[in-house]
Amino acid sequence: MERPRIYKAMNCETLWHNARLATLTGPGLGVVERGVVAAQGGRIVYAGAEADVPSFDAARRVDCDGRWITPGLVDCHTHLIYAGDRAREFEMRLAGASYEEIAKAGGGIVSTVRATRAASQDDLVASALPRLDALIGEGACTVEIKSGYGLSLEDEMKMLRAARALADKRKVRIVTTFLGAHALPPEANGDKDKYIDLVCNEMIPVVAREKLADAVDAFCEGIAFSAEQTRRVFEAAKTHGLRVKLHADQLSNLHGAGLAAAFGALSADHLEYTDEAGIAAMAKSGTAAVLLPGAFYFLRETKQPPLELIRKHRVPIAIATDNNPGTSPLTSLLLTMNMAATCFRMTVEECIAAVTREGARALGILNQTGTLEAGKYCDLAIWNIENLAELVYRMGYNPLHARIRNGQ
Repeated sequence: MERPRIYKAMNCETLWHNARLATLTGPGLGVVERGVVAAQGGRIVYAGAEADVPSFDAARRVDCDGRWITPGLVDCHTHLIYAGDRAREFEMRLAGASYEEIAKAGGGIVSTVRATRAASQDDLVASALPRLDALIGEGACTVEIKSGYGLSLEDEMKMLRAARALADKRKVRIVTTFLGAHALPPEANGDKDKYIDLVCNEMIPVVAREKLADAVDAFCEGIAFSAEQTRRVFEAAKTHGLRVKLHADQLSNLHGAGLAAAFGALSADHLEYTDEAGIAAMAKSGTAAVLLPGAFYFLRETKQPPLELIRKHRVPIAIATDNNPGTSPLTSLLLTMNMAATCFRMTVEECIAAVTREGARALGILNQTGTLEAGKYCDLAIWNIENLAELVYRMGYNPLHARIRNGQ
């Protein structure tokens, strides 16, 4: 007589049950109406329907009372590390001052560079923490942070070290990006090519050797650096084994999206002036589009990114706060979603995917986070909402019930 088979329960540290899930594994948002998430060792071991859940011996069970669970949010484009602020500059702009007038009065990016250079690493960490806490308080588990306000080897390194130090202060994943080619420092005396030599030959090798950056970015624009200068930065990054991304086509079409795609960039960001050829190139290379409605709103721009072309070519769409002192002092991914829907006419589904799955894709870490599925980090956001559209619809309201980072 055949003996009955005995199944041993799987171990897990925490099991969240009686939940509704947006797994982001597709189709759509991957909705599971009666769902369970189980975690062991900081990783998801099961995320799916309650009816299909294996037998778990859970050390802790959490009844979610029907709340929604999404992946922890991802802010894939920020300039979170800087000193000082540009509130006075904002006030001057409201009174009608031009960019040139503000610059002559000591404002603009030069003022942020001056303040950042004067600050210590500890000062930069302390000033960034409130901004980071605002993001964490709305469910962010992963935040990208760029350098770019130091513009010297010493000060760029200081910024990147400060960004990395934030991960020791808070339970959050920090992804760092070297943005030495952000602007021209005053001491360069207008010589952009000489400064790009410094970025390529001195800064990038040290940043790569010290493992301070996960990628290299540049600002390809008439007021910043040309396509050819950007190409040199990307070639240096490639030589030193660093992935690239780009501030592309924000104020004019310098064909930055196509350039980013040619180097297999993780993302091309802004994209207001990108043409169809650039979008098609991104689709072919797998480069994500990162749209930044905060800067669009704050600068009162009228030229919208070509969303229909992006959809047509099925380019992945992420959105981010672009938190920075001059053009997007925004520390809310929830408001970012509302802006993307209102200003760009993105759908609820696109917005939620943009700050989870596609944000992770834009950072090259979709294999680690961004969806609810076995093997990925257990990064969760648990929400007091009845409908997922509430995450995009509300303004100035935070429905976060709990944020889970690595199962904790």
